[in-house]
Amino acid sequence: MVPGNDTGISEFILLGFSDEPQLQPLVFGLFLSMYLITVFGNLLIILAISSDSQLHTPMYFFLSNLSFVDICFTSTTIPKMLWNIQTQSKVITYESCIMQMYFFLLFAGLDAFLLTVMAYDRFVAICHPLHYTVIMNPRLCGLLVLVSYIMSFLYSLLQSLMVVQLTFCPGMEIPHFFCEFKQIIQLACSNTFVNNTIMYFAVGLFCGAPFTGICYSYSKIVSAIQGIPSTQGKYKAFSTCASHLSIVFLFYGTGFGVYLSSATTHSSHSVATASVMYTVVTPMLNPFIYSLRNKDIKRALKISFGMATIKGPIFLGLKKC
Repeated sequence: MVPGNDTGISEFILLGFSDEPQLQPLVFGLFLSMYLITVFGNLLIILAISSDSQLHTPMYFFLSNLSFVDICFTSTTIPKMLWNIQTQSKVITYESCIMQMYFFLLFAGLDAFLLTVMAYDRFVAICHPLHYTVIMNPRLCGLLVLVSYIMSFLYSLLQSLMVVQLTFCPGMEIPHFFCEFKQIIQLACSNTFVNNTIMYFAVGLFCGAPFTGICYSYSKIVSAIQGIPSTQGKYKAFSTCASHLSIVFLFYGTGFGVYLSSATTHSSHSVATASVMYTVVTPMLNPFIYSLRNKDIKRALKISFGMATIKGPIFLGLKKC
């Protein structure tokens, strides 16, 4: 993804949130805290699932992949923003900007596809419980994750290659804290009609299709839950979907909200601030949603930390002897 001779630029300027120097330490501390919480929270989910054999099921296999993707998702944008604040520089090279945009689209697409796969898993568990272990076998689970990676790779590659073909004027300023795809296209000096057409087509295909799949799965799940005679049975069936449904609302709700607000408002800083919801806040809340509402995750975390505290004194005792 090396820029061609007709790009006319070698770097972009990331404007971020504010130009006021007194606010920079506050922004740095806030985003560093959220980033660390996101990384350690999702790492704890992965640790709990990998260390507890009872959690080696399709649902938790997909959840561990989602946690890994969320770590990568936030790592594509926040470290660069923190570095720029620390060095008091807003510059990002053309190559770095294209790579950041590529990986951002890749992991955002993976989030969407994995949420769809998790919705299908819940659909099979509730609508076909007797055949669940047969349908959701390890081979199918691995294949679903592999297809999610391939589709996300194709989506991000297509969008990035379209941006590389554009021409940009020198000294272009991006009114965002990262190289957001839509903002970059709007800054192009060349004709972007083809890019906009392909962009909306790709978003409809690669983002609309997963959302449609989620809606279809939950329509079948709701129908199946309504057919359960006992109230306790309905509650138990719904509780297995509550955490996933909460994350779906957070991810798609904030994502759609940002793009709707960008279409109705002319304030770039407002759009950048709203983008924090699905780029930082949603990945940060995912571990809390699953750990607070899931007894199995709580038990696995207690066991993991319990073993760590037990091993500590034994190791120290042996060392003293």
